[in-house]
Amino acid sequence: MHTQRFYTLTASCPDRSGIVARVSGFLAQHGGWIFESNMHTDHDTQRYFLRIEIRADSIPFMLAEFRERFRPIAAELNMDWKISDSTVKKRVVLMVSKQEHCLYDLIGRWQSKELDIEIPCVISNHETFRGLVEWHGIPFHHVPVTADNKPAAYAEVRRIFDEVRGDVMVLARYMQIIPPDMCRDYPGQIINIHHSFLPSFVGAKPYHQAHTRGVKLIGATCHYVTEELDQGPIIDQDVIRVDHSDSVEDMVRYGKDIEKAVLARGLRYHLEDRVLVHGNKTVVFR
Repeated sequence: MHTQRFYTLTASCPDRSGIVARVSGFLAQHGGWIFESNMHTDHDTQRYFLRIEIRADSIPFMLAEFRERFRPIAAELNMDWKISDSTVKKRVVLMVSKQEHCLYDLIGRWQSKELDIEIPCVISNHETFRGLVEWHGIPFHHVPVTADNKPAAYAEVRRIFDEVRGDVMVLARYMQIIPPDMCRDYPGQIINIHHSFLPSFVGAKPYHQAHTRGVKLIGATCHYVTEELDQGPIIDQDVIRVDHSDSVEDMVRYGKDIEKAVLARGLRYHLEDRVLVHGNKTVVFR
């Protein structure tokens, strides 16, 4: 990462000739200094993806004016696009149930500045980690979820997220299903860690299922949450080898390590605007 302030322009559009020329020409016209540039054509969808980091002090106007000046080019190219400022920290709301490993890991990375974010609060359907969270000076909200109160519970989650001006919601082993309307209203803003690399092991005790089947690889998947359970666009994945000598307990322990690493990495890609999504297609510029 650069120590100097920079803007990140991300976009996708139907593929055609002249895209790079139009965008880079606009930047050159205004003295834009490019730190980093990534491009990719998806041949299946015929869609072009790009990510450009621009030295902020090389542009003679602020982001609001940049957006106004760039908008006609984006319209001409039929682009989905956004631009962000590296000095504006993202506000990450963590959600957790009764498994602590991902929560501990993300709070540790936040405290060490490895993740340069703000954590305005933690939301949980249990009281289990109130002491840990508040000890770190982070507000804790207990929002119980039962079969009878789900609409009210998730209305409260929405209220809290909006009130703290959250940018992204991270399900750090939050063991409840986010309702469809909430998935629709916050597209690309809810990130989950799925405790399986192989989607055949769904539901409870995936590592027990994997052990019974004698698998040789276990892993984890970081993805955006959509209305279709555990089928959202994939941000990152990883695996580790296991063999017949590993017990279920061993596999659970290995799995927790992978879950922590994949969730943190996937969140970082999201925060740095390295994930571009079109439909269920993701392009991740690492």
